[in-house]
Amino acid sequence: MKTQSRFILSVLCFGYAFLYIPLISVVFYSFNDSSLATLWGGFSTRWYGELFRNEQVLDALFLSVRIAVTSATLATILGTMAGFVLARFGRFKGRTLFSGMISSPMVMPEVITGLSLLLMFVTLQQLTGWPGQRGFSTIMIAHTTFSMAYVAVIVQSRLLAMDESLEEAAMDLGGRPLRVVFDITLPLIAPAMMAGWLLSFTLSLDDLVIASFVSGPGSTTLPMYIFSKVKLGVSPDINALASLIIGVVSVGVAIAWLVIRRSAKQP
Repeated sequence: MKTQSRFILSVLCFGYAFLYIPLISVVFYSFNDSSLATLWGGFSTRWYGELFRNEQVLDALFLSVRIAVTSATLATILGTMAGFVLARFGRFKGRTLFSGMISSPMVMPEVITGLSLLLMFVTLQQLTGWPGQRGFSTIMIAHTTFSMAYVAVIVQSRLLAMDESLEEAAMDLGGRPLRVVFDITLPLIAPAMMAGWLLSFTLSLDDLVIASFVSGPGSTTLPMYIFSKVKLGVSPDINALASLIIGVVSVGVAIAWLVIRRSAKQP
C-alpha cells in the first residue's frame, strides 16, 4: 500500500509540475530586462510598461473582454433555459434531437464549427445585407453558440441532483411556478450558473480557431494577436501579457471558489 501511495503521489506531483512549471517560467521571464524572451538579463518591469503602451494589444484585449463578457452572459441565459428543459420537462417529442443539438458543439471540431458559421454569415450577408462586416457581433454569436452547450450540461447536472421537494413545498404553500423558479430554483442553481459563466468566459477569451473564421479586418482578438506574434518569435511583452492573464484568471477562480464554498455551507 505504501508503494502504491508513493507511486500515485509521484504521478500527481509530476502532473502538476508539468502543468505549472511552464506557467511559472512565463511569469519569471516577464520580469526579464533582456530583449530576448528566454535569455535572462536582469530584473526589470519595463516590458509591462511597453505592454500598456502598445495600442494593438490594448485594442485586442478590450475587444476580447467585451466579446467574452457578452457571449458568456448570453450563453448562461440560453444554456440555463436549455438545461432546465432537459432536466424538468421529462420525455417530449424531439427531446433526442434537442439534446443532440445542445451537445454537438462540444464534440464538433472547431474547424468545422468555424467554417459552418462563416458560410452562414456569408449567406446571410448575401440574402439580407447583415452582417455588413464580420467583427464583434459575428464573433460574439459564434462564441455564444458553442459556450451555451457547456452551460446547459452544468445546469442540467445541478438540477438533476437538486432536491425537488423544496420546489414542491413552495408550490404547496401557494407559490406560483414562475415565482418558485426565481425564489427557489435559481438561487439553488446559482453556483452552477456562475461556474458555467466562468467557463464560457474562459472559452471565449481563449478561442482562436473559430474567431479566425468569423472575424474580419479590424477585429483582431487577443489570441489572434498573440498567435501572430508567436509565429514571428516570442517577445518579452508577450510574457508580460501572459502573466497578467494568469493573475486575473487565478483571482477569478479563487473568488468563484470562495463564493461556491460559501453557498455550499449555507443551509
